[in-house]
Amino acid sequence: MTHIVIINPNTSEATTAMMTDIARQSVPAGISVEGVTAARGVPMILNGNELAASADGVVQMGLTAASRADGIIVSAFGDPGLEPLRQMTDIPIIGICEASMLEAAFGGRRFGIATVTPDLVESFAAKAVSLGLANLFTGTRLTSGDPISLSFEPERLQTALAIAVKECLDFDGAEVVIIGGGPLGRAAAQLQQQLSAPVIAPIESATKLLLKRMFPLASVAASLAQ
Repeated sequence: MTHIVIINPNTSEATTAMMTDIARQSVPAGISVEGVTAARGVPMILNGNELAASADGVVQMGLTAASRADGIIVSAFGDPGLEPLRQMTDIPIIGICEASMLEAAFGGRRFGIATVTPDLVESFAAKAVSLGLANLFTGTRLTSGDPISLSFEPERLQTALAIAVKECLDFDGAEVVIIGGGPLGRAAAQLQQQLSAPVIAPIESATKLLLKRMFPLASVAASLAQ
């Protein structure tokens, strides 16, 4: 059976379970999804130092998983450890930040990010630059309130993110908005159903891109059939 491993660079087992469930719902029958959780670090990555510090753990988890996986997803919105892990393995590896930006920018669309972590805003902009998408990136809009407190109140989190999405669209000129964060995966899925505006859910986006990289011939055939 084809096997995908989703790496949670933070220490929250609950977050791992949620992200793994989202990925499982995004794959066809015959593909299994396993979530793994960082043994050290923080329960929610809130700033650049914590993001950088998580990279070594991602690489270690990825190298261990590579022996049993056909593909890997790095599920922190900043893609820590992604590039070094790619250099050390020969299986497809996708980060949720890169995947969601590539999907959002497809066709030349202008895209923004709605998220809860002000101290990671610079890393998001840097990612857009590294992907050659800076000219399409309209910036990041933030929720008000403490990110950790919001994460424990799903309804308040969803409402706050919906406001941030609207700000991206109304004030920044975004045509599509990414919900920026692995731990925000459930809220992202709900906002896709709630809002009429295009919303990108990063875990789903990364899963779709990983499947295309794992099965390129099937992707080509599907494109030709359209």
